[in-house]
Amino acid sequence: MTALTMPARRAEDAALRPVPWRRMAWVTWRQHRIALAGVAVFLGALAVWLWIAGLQLHHAYAAATACHPASPACADLITTFNFTNSFLVNGYTLQPVPALIGAFAGAPVLARELETGTFRYAWTQGFGRTRWTLAKLVLLAAAVTAAAAALSVLFSWYYQPYFNPGNQALNLSGASPFEAGLFDLRGVAFAAWTLAAFAIGALAGMLIRRVVPAMAATLAAYTGLALAAGNLLRQHYMTPLTTNRNLPGSAWIMSRWWTKGGKFAFAGRPSESLLQQLCPVPAVGPLGKPSPETLAQCLSPHGYTQWTSYHPVSRFWPFQWIEGGGLLALSMLLIAATVWLARRRAA
Repeated sequence: MTALTMPARRAEDAALRPVPWRRMAWVTWRQHRIALAGVAVFLGALAVWLWIAGLQLHHAYAAATACHPASPACADLITTFNFTNSFLVNGYTLQPVPALIGAFAGAPVLARELETGTFRYAWTQGFGRTRWTLAKLVLLAAAVTAAAAALSVLFSWYYQPYFNPGNQALNLSGASPFEAGLFDLRGVAFAAWTLAAFAIGALAGMLIRRVVPAMAATLAAYTGLALAAGNLLRQHYMTPLTTNRNLPGSAWIMSRWWTKGGKFAFAGRPSESLLQQLCPVPAVGPLGKPSPETLAQCLSPHGYTQWTSYHPVSRFWPFQWIEGGGLLALSMLLIAATVWLARRRAA
């Protein structure tokens, strides 16, 4: 039988078989290994730096808490702890990490091939638009999210000395786990924010189709989302509690107001005229300013009661899971939108 007399093959036999997922994973690794290596080097260097700084901080904290309060040397040890790595205390130095990963690892994933036109070749190799997009996004998103989850464990270890409830009594620097600069660096939130930044970058790359503008759009969108979550949304995850008692420094204070005779008197800090009238001795706190506790001691004998709306520290993990779950759902929607756009895009 010659080539001219050979029977024609059926159409389904001649159809191009789809590339297996494991081969697509290999191609994705080959194409983006430099970006993944860059993320690994960046996070690795950050982890080493944070580990060294954390050892110094933990040693300073152990020395400050073990010293005799009345000795002059103890004051020096307390000062040493309070000023150890002071640029990392509020957490804002580390806030750009997810945004940078989203901009430099997420935005170029699709934008680079769309900008150069190499996506047309990929679509003719048995990948298909959907599989091509999913192979890139899912594998890379899983890699950067896992790396961020590992790094968040180190963040939690570093900041642990600041969350000791006895810090205020020892004049040591303290912080609430709910503080805007610290909450999203610990627990599941940091990994969720990193995944969201990556998904934002991928969608921006698909929409804009150019690498540099997509990176700028990723940074802007992530910043807006982070500010909205920290300043507007997070405090409403659960209904705040109300009390007229003193609260530990770990509580997240929403608002304070005063009542007299069961009726609302004023909100916030009392006026200077009221303090001068009712408090012959100035109500001065530990740092030279009126504190809620000293104000309460001054005004309570005159019939005033201070009320506080707050979230207790026991809600830290429920808040973490609420925010992490919301960001995961948002990331899935963004990735689904990116895949949908890839299917509709004209070659």
